Amino acid sequence: MKIILIGANGQLGSDLVGALAGHDVMLAVQPGATGQSDAGSRYVELDVGDPDQVQAAVASFRPDLILNTAAFHRVDDIERDARLALHVNAWAAQQMALICREADIALLYVSTDYVFDGAKRAPYVESDLPNPLSAYGASKLAGELLIRSAWRKHYIIRTCGLYGLAGSMGKGGNFVNTMLRLGRESEQTGKPVRVVHDQICTPTYTHDLAQQIARLIETGRWGTYHATSDGQCSWHEFTREIFRLAGIRVEPAAITSEEINLPARRPPYSVLRNAGLQALGVDQMRDWHEALADYLKQAGALAG
Repeated sequence: MKIILIGANGQLGSDLVGALAGHDVMLAVQPGATGQSDAGSRYVELDVGDPDQVQAAVASFRPDLILNTAAFHRVDDIERDARLALHVNAWAAQQMALICREADIALLYVSTDYVFDGAKRAPYVESDLPNPLSAYGASKLAGELLIRSAWRKHYIIRTCGLYGLAGSMGKGGNFVNTMLRLGRESEQTGKPVRVVHDQICTPTYTHDLAQQIARLIETGRWGTYHATSDGQCSWHEFTREIFRLAGIRVEPAAITSEEINLPARRPPYSVLRNAGLQALGVDQMRDWHEALADYLKQAGALAG
């Protein structure tokens, strides 16, 4: 299969490069994302917000699928000003879907658990009604709706709390790495590590998600799918497990979302059930405990 992978140097994109090794893949990144050392490298610069550039890439490469991992996801910044999020997460996604329709190729779009409000208090399945609490969630839901209305050959993947070896460039590091840093600092200084205990979700290792996406696209079964690690935890529980596995002797302090008082509201419960993948018989996502231990081992942070 010929694939244009947009965001190939990002946290998820980097793992997709390996997962898609058996395919012919154009590795596309945002202009300026490659450094001087990348001159003449395998990366192709492509502005996801410029439909003319996307159309030219499709015309020259003739892919079977565009796999779009690009997103603007600085959640609290978006709550103050949603223009860039709407441009990247919604408008650009719609334009890409229209280009795919014209070329008769498939599109894969990565969405989020933040499209739900958490009121259900039971794992969300793909048919549950979205109701985002934040501007970020609204921008991703808008992208979903615009893609569905534009072109039937699409995969929409909702996932949650991504962490991977490449880190999260758009956020200055992923949650696991941040907690490892804060935990080690706390061992030295005694400064408490404060983590919310009233947001329940399922943090997901990008290596596992990349392998899952690679398997799904082989099915040719378009539609909306949830793809997260198995199980559920609060961010506080997740942090305790990070510290335990990394041998950090610190007990994180449990706080409420109200205490941290961030600009954007988060869903109190956004666990996703991989019902669509299970129905296809292709769900291969591991329990979050196993995935986290593997990540820390690969990152060299697992206690001996």
